[in-house]
Amino acid sequence: MYAIVRCGGKQYRVEAGKYLDVEKLNFEEGQSFEIDEVLFIRNGETISVGQPTVNGARVKATVMKQWRDKKVIVYKYRQRTNYRRKLGHRHIYTRIMIDEIIV
Repeated sequence: MYAIVRCGGKQYRVEAGKYLDVEKLNFEEGQSFEIDEVLFIRNGETISVGQPTVNGARVKATVMKQWRDKKVIVYKYRQRTNYRRKLGHRHIYTRIMIDEIIV
């Protein structure tokens, strides 16, 4: 059984018992929450497609940790103009564990 959910403006395929790294969510570590935007569910041969979401379906998840990715360096350069800019960015992710999919 798996589902496709929308979380943080992106769509992810989730299964019970698996980990998933998503955009930063405002939950503390160990806190449980539910994702209501379930777009698609497949349970064996049964398929449920939402328009836009599946009615009554939700996914229970638990926050495992909040972490920052490696730094990405952006370097801008234009020749012969003495123009150089160095910028860095570290993106923040949340690792969640999918507890169960409720149809």
